[in-house]
Parts: sequence; C-alpha cells; structure tokens
Amino acid sequence: MDSQLHIYNTLKGDKELFKPITEGQIGMYVCGPTVYSDVHLGNCRTFISFDMIYRYLLHSNYKVRYVRNITDAGHLEASLAGKTRLDQLEPMEIVQKYTVGFHDVMGMFNNHPPSIEPAATGHIIEQIEIVKTILDKGLAYESNGSVYFDVEKFNKEENYGELSGRKIEDLLSGTRDLDGQDEKRSPLDFALWKKASDSHIMRWPSPWSDGFPGWHLECTAMSTKYLGDTFDIHGGGMDLKFPHHECEVAQGKASTGKSPVNYWLHANMLTLNGQKMSKSTGNTILPGELFSGDNDIMDKAYHPTVVRFFMMQAHYRSILDFSSAALTASEKGFTKLMNAMAELESVAGGSDSSFEVKDLTESFYAAMNDDFNTPVLVARLFDAATWINKIKSGEASISNADLELLKKEMKAFVFDVLGIRTLDASGGNELDAAMDIVLELRKNAREQKDWGTSDLIRDRLKDAGITVKDSAEGSTWSSN
Repeated sequence: MDSQLHIYNTLKGDKELFKPITEGQIGMYVCGPTVYSDVHLGNCRTFISFDMIYRYLLHSNYKVRYVRNITDAGHLEASLAGKTRLDQLEPMEIVQKYTVGFHDVMGMFNNHPPSIEPAATGHIIEQIEIVKTILDKGLAYESNGSVYFDVEKFNKEENYGELSGRKIEDLLSGTRDLDGQDEKRSPLDFALWKKASDSHIMRWPSPWSDGFPGWHLECTAMSTKYLGDTFDIHGGGMDLKFPHHECEVAQGKASTGKSPVNYWLHANMLTLNGQKMSKSTGNTILPGELFSGDNDIMDKAYHPTVVRFFMMQAHYRSILDFSSAALTASEKGFTKLMNAMAELESVAGGSDSSFEVKDLTESFYAAMNDDFNTPVLVARLFDAATWINKIKSGEASISNADLELLKKEMKAFVFDVLGIRTLDASGGNELDAAMDIVLELRKNAREQKDWGTSDLIRDRLKDAGITVKDSAEGSTWSSN
C-alpha cells in the first residue's frame, strides 16, 4: 500500500506525489460563490468536493488554512433617478441575503466552514495595489479609465495558457468582438480595473477612475494575502480553469515573479437526467427544491446527507448525473451503510478474527491517497458493512483489538472524512417518527384481531423496502 498522498495536478496533467511547501502545513484556496442568486447544485458539488478534501487533509494530521472567498463586487446596475434612499437597490442587501442562504445550504450538506472567508469588497485596496505593481512592470496599460493586462507581452516571457493547455495563437484566432474591445490592444487582454458606467452601482475610487476590479483579480489578491505569493493548493470548478484560473496564474507571475500555486485541482460538472443543467431549458433544480421534493424533475424528496453520499460515490473529477433512479439507489446504499454502523456498536469481539481487518482499514487510506478516490473508499466501506453483518449473524468473528480498530476507522472515514451524518444527527428523523405512528396503527389492528389491516400494512411496507419483524417484545422495522 502506498501511504503517500498523490493528487491530480491540472497544471501538469497527471497525478503527482503531494509535497507541501511547509512540512505539516497546507495553504488551500477555493473560488467561492458569487452571492447575487441562490447557490445551485453544480456549485454545491464543487464545495462539497473540496470539503471532503479539506476533511481528509485534516484527518491526515495536516494543519490546513482553508480560504474560500465570497464574490460580492459584481456588475449590478440600476437606475436610481427619482427614488428615495430606501427605495434604491442596495447591493449589500442582496449580498447578505444570498450569503446567508449559501451558508444555510452548506450547513445542510454538513460542510465545514473555511478557516477564512474573505469578501472581495473588503480587499479593494489590495487589488488596486496589485494593479499598480503590474502597471509598473509594464505588463498592463490604462485605456479610457480602465486597466488591462497585456497578454501578448506577458506571453513573450511566460507561457499564457499553460494551465488550460491552450496556445495563444489558437486563442487569438478564436476571439470575437465584445463590448469594450476597442479599448484593448488585443482581444485576449483582460480587465484588471474597469471604469464604471453611470448606471453601475458598485464603484470605488482608484488612480485611474471610479470603477471596480476585474473578476480574476479578487482571487489573486485574497489568496496571496492569506496564503503567500506561492501556496499549495488552489481549487475550483472545471469551468473556472479558463479563463479565470489561467488569468490568476498570469497575474500572480506578473505581480510577484513567482508561480502562485503548486497544485491546481478542479472538480467536474453535474448533469441532470443526462442533460446539461440550464435555466433556459428548465433543466435545473435548486438544493432546497431537491430536499423538499417541490419540483417537477425528481420523483421524491431527498435528504441533504443522502445527496452528499450520492456525490461521494463519484470521483470529484468525473461528471456526475443527477436522476431519481441514481439518487434512490444511493439512498438504499446509504441506509445499508448506516445500519451497519449502528450494528457495529453492538458487535461482540472475541479472541480471533476470520478476516484481515488491518488490510481492510488500510484500503480506506489507499483509496483516499489515490487522488481522493471516494468511490473506491465507499466500495471498501460496503465491504466492511458486509463483514459487520456476518459478525452479527455469527458467520464471521473478530478479535477485541480488531473490533476497536474497525470502529475507529469506520467512524473516521464515514463521519469525519466523507462528512456523512446519520439522519437523526442531521435533524432528519422524520422517517423514525412516521414509522412509530405506522407501527402503532398496526399494533392497534392486531389487538383488535384485524389481521387483514395488519398484514396489509406489513406487505405495503415490504414493497417500500421496509421489513417489519414481530416478537414477544413488540414490532421493529428496518430498511432493506
């Protein structure tokens, strides 16, 4: 077993042995949400993936500074003429609403908060200073109050496109006319600072104009402020690789002369029923709609921890398709694993083991050390669940020492690393409450010798995947 962590580095296009800049410590930056609308499932998958990575790094005894920004300096525009102050659109009111909503959803998914969550609007000064530095080095230019990064001049000394694997010649031939192109020397040049139009609400004074920073600049400013000119890991969605992350690489090198990040990690996208998620086609669903069942796409509601478990069954770099069939299958797997975790608490140990517990638990680490391979980890956890059921039924045995090891590592990887919660722990005991009522109704039917109703309830529950067992002490139930 390779006990060393290997991760896929987008910059190199291959898996690499992970070596932090400072032994035992890791700096990790992940591009956060733009808080002008509800967070969508694609964003959630990215943040859940990096939460899993954060959790495993912590479990591996690294001290991790995890920075994830809030993008709140955006392009809101409105006509303010003839309105009172309280009638006017207040950008930070919108920011607050959707930031709170984002945190609520992340809490439902059991995500750890980052170590630092800086906001773009709180770092305007740092962004202006970076623009000044890049201008002083001759790698940017002012045009009509805006400042643009000179991509072709930068490319003479460096390699613009190294992260995304694109060549500047191909980029130039594929450009098209866009607003503001007449201000640029090249269509590839991107804004470091934009002069605000009259209708632009969010604006700040700068040496060049009243305006706002470029989208790419905020991440460069906040990542380097809290993690240094070069840090260990930068993460985000696959859609950010170009141009956002490519521009971050260029800005970092232009301002400090150093490559800003050693390992670039990218989480892949979600599809819905085999199709790309799109608001325009209606093929989209918000987390709250998924949890409540209030949608026309899924067959039923799904609990946040079940959705998280479903995401863990796919590798973070692979495309994941959401469908009722896939989520329902995952829900059954989740129930099986949770039942095994509950059974593990009542398993009795002995003097010997009929299987290699150490090999099994080491396979958990081997999976995660292979670029955070959660689907393989989940498969090994199901192997463990099978053994737990065999021990419980007397088909297998386990020593007391091995039992303690299995309990320790199962809890660590299910709850701490994957971030899975039992439904009770996450406030999701609705099924327990409903089953108490159903079993009480069945008990009343049996007491009244209404065997037809009693059997009907038992059979319908069996069809739904729930088995009822009767004994002298009463009736109990379990999910299949």
